[in-house]
Amino acid sequence: MKCCLGYRASLEFRGLCHRSCLKERKELPRVRYRAANSSAETSTTVRDLIPTKFANALWNCLEKYKSSIPQFPKSETCELLIVDRSVDQIAPVIHEWTYDAMCHDLLNMDGNKYVYEVMAQGKTEQKEVLLEDHDPIWLELRDLHFAEASERLHVKMQNFLSKNKAAQIRHSSRDGSDISTRDLQKMVQALPQYTEQMDKLTAHVDIAKKLNEKVRELGLQEVGQLEEDLVFGQAGPKEVIQFLRTKQDINPEIKLRLLMIYAVIYPEKFEGDKGVQLMQLARLSTEDMKAVTNMRLLGGPDAKKMSGAFSLKFDVNKKHAVRKEKATEQETWQLSKFYPMIEELIRQLSKGELPKNEFPCMNDPNQTNQGSHVAPTRTTQAQPGQSIKSRRTATWAKPRLSDDGYSSDSILRHASTDFKRMGQRIFVFIIGGATRSELRAAHKLTNELNREIILGSSHLDDPPQFVTVRISVSWFLRNFNTMSSSPLSSFVPCLAVFFA
Repeated sequence: MKCCLGYRASLEFRGLCHRSCLKERKELPRVRYRAANSSAETSTTVRDLIPTKFANALWNCLEKYKSSIPQFPKSETCELLIVDRSVDQIAPVIHEWTYDAMCHDLLNMDGNKYVYEVMAQGKTEQKEVLLEDHDPIWLELRDLHFAEASERLHVKMQNFLSKNKAAQIRHSSRDGSDISTRDLQKMVQALPQYTEQMDKLTAHVDIAKKLNEKVRELGLQEVGQLEEDLVFGQAGPKEVIQFLRTKQDINPEIKLRLLMIYAVIYPEKFEGDKGVQLMQLARLSTEDMKAVTNMRLLGGPDAKKMSGAFSLKFDVNKKHAVRKEKATEQETWQLSKFYPMIEELIRQLSKGELPKNEFPCMNDPNQTNQGSHVAPTRTTQAQPGQSIKSRRTATWAKPRLSDDGYSSDSILRHASTDFKRMGQRIFVFIIGGATRSELRAAHKLTNELNREIILGSSHLDDPPQFVTVRISVSWFLRNFNTMSSSPLSSFVPCLAVFFA
């Protein structure tokens, strides 16, 4: 209970802190939101209405800004999509195979800090590295499939050893070769840079080694394939039961996450005694199975009753597929097909194809804006109503060039460094936590759509934390209607952090 109430207070506090950000940025978004599922067969709950309440309260704030703030835009300058976690419950628990996701899922990290051991003068020392934007290697590898990241890391290490002067001289000295005075001078000059770069490369090599060990130790390749096959409709109950029967000794968290995915795709398999039988087969505790039960209680739209362009059911030939395979994207690496649902929603929003019945617009835009497949381009001259952010270059988009084998070759280096030439921004706010796959989708679509995609949420979830919360969320579910009966207007200004 304290956790839930503390979280609510945190949102209210952050909302008050950022209340003035919209005013400063002078951005007026087209506000789209996930509509509550309404049908004669199902009743609408307070939980279903949260995106609607957020959108309404936010729009009331924007209306006040339009009438009270000089030079505040009168027409829309960007797009904002408000959804909740129910649009995609698979993304937070599926095993992701990108470098960033695997680091935060499988390694015992403290936030973004990774601690590792090295040998120095015959002694073991602990070192730490922050996996953040200031590390060009991290920027390059974070969104890549782990297999590709490992290959690039190997090439990067080879390039470093072949091009860095200090590394070359040190390697020669180990071979017993004589070192000239001039070589010693070059080595001293290159030593600080060599030490810093070698430390970072060593850290990432250690990370790759630990991830490989975890994959083998936990048997993740097989379970990852089953998860992906379930999502794309190529596996079903038979394969899940067979896996649970033959893999009795596998890590309980892996089985729990598999059952959480299974529950989203096949909820009918957990009705009545069926859920108890699955729990016994998986050898999971009653406490663990709460995560599966709560997953279903927090579940979103009934996929069988949804219609329109956005639907959890894609392929008529695969009855239970919840993702559509992309014919335009060639699968280079095994276990690389999965993508978060938010990626599809952003594409539809950018094209003007997001269905209005499922994602209404608070401020119905002009037909030219809504239907245009090419977003309006920002002017190169700063206008009074333009965001101040468009006048500067994002730090992650600045190229880092070097000839020592250490520089980043990330796709982000090739992104446009002039955001003023991009189309209108797309802001996406996910109530209930975002995932690293969704963050990766924002990076990817910024380049693909030539529109800056800014993803925000109340927090960023990694699978272990997501599962833990789903186990302990029972009190919250029982009392949700009471907690949510008060106005949400105090929550809404936290969305304004986007526009800071």
